[in-house]
Amino acid sequence: MRTMGAVVGALTAVTVGFAPSAMAYDAQSKQWYLEPMDAEQMWKVSTGQGVKVAVIDTGVKADTPSLKGQVLVDEVPAKVAYRATDDYDSHGTTMAELIAGTGKDGGLKGLAPGAKIVPYRVELSSLKAGKAEKARTPEPADAIRAAADTDVKIINMSFGGDSLSTEEEAAIKYAASKGKLLIASVGNAGEGNGRISYPAAYPYVLGVSSMDASGTVSKTSSYGNYVDLAAPGEDFPGWCDADFRSYCSGDRGTSASAAITSAAAALIWSAHPTWTANQVVRSLIDTAGREWAKDDPSKYLGYGAIRPRVVLEDATYDAGAANVDPLAKENGGPAATEAAPSASASASSQASEEDAGGGTSAAGSSAESSKDSNVLWIALGATAAVIVLGGVGAGVVRARRAR
Repeated sequence: MRTMGAVVGALTAVTVGFAPSAMAYDAQSKQWYLEPMDAEQMWKVSTGQGVKVAVIDTGVKADTPSLKGQVLVDEVPAKVAYRATDDYDSHGTTMAELIAGTGKDGGLKGLAPGAKIVPYRVELSSLKAGKAEKARTPEPADAIRAAADTDVKIINMSFGGDSLSTEEEAAIKYAASKGKLLIASVGNAGEGNGRISYPAAYPYVLGVSSMDASGTVSKTSSYGNYVDLAAPGEDFPGWCDADFRSYCSGDRGTSASAAITSAAAALIWSAHPTWTANQVVRSLIDTAGREWAKDDPSKYLGYGAIRPRVVLEDATYDAGAANVDPLAKENGGPAATEAAPSASASASSQASEEDAGGGTSAAGSSAESSKDSNVLWIALGATAAVIVLGGVGAGVVRARRAR
């Protein structure tokens, strides 16, 4: 069954009219979240080196100034490698740059500039092509399964659709059993029915919502019991179209939030190469910015705003059990993670390239002490936090999910 997901970003982009060059445009200066996340300090500890991220999207143009040398084209499995570097609407390239871009010549600077990207081009709704071309383009499920059999650690999925696919769900579970960390955008239906899309709503996937510089959930961000974490998702540049002539400024949606979360995970995993996916997820949840109890996650912001610096600066942080899913209840049990190899069992001569075990899924809210410069997110209420949505206050405490 062929699924038709949609990319979930670039909602209200406005062309800035500059080709990306150091003299004409400086995308990094518009990436407002880098300063409050203390990116420069984090990069002294970790840049994501040794971590590979599979970007399952519209393809990734490997020769933009910011991505030269960052895209491992030869590591895409042959069966799903069709036109992997031919991005048909620029979405996948933007996600790749947000994760691992170098910022060269005025381009986007990834939060994990030392990580590497493995590109996967799949059929999403924005692919305007004939029947023959679509038939040759892999489905998301095929790409997920293929990536699971490689040494990528993180699988980024900045797309979504309303239809549940048994093939896609099986591929997700397979990837989790192989120790991959799966991250997806929850969707941009916040002004509509709010419904969270698949794959974010599947077990073992971290669903990420979008927030702005004030810490307020984006009005377009989907919400519900499958929001796990929140990350920046508004008002920074991205490529305008498949011609790659210029960046656009404007809302990027939850696609960007998922990519930035994948980058945050890469920073942590690079600094702790023997950790499993379970431990990386646990660290993201434990250190997320929030002002309510961790066991009462918000349906808008999950367990909270990502704060990778808090993990990187704490040499004594205990990430807990390697083979225990921190979200086993939400994921419906430990079946997938029990099948995953432990760090010691799967260790190779290069620890930074290990596969790691475990599934993921669920999150908190975005509050932060004013003494901590890592996040500028607004302080929300302690238990029944209120976020402004279209000018109307709305309670955000949710019941724990039942998968």
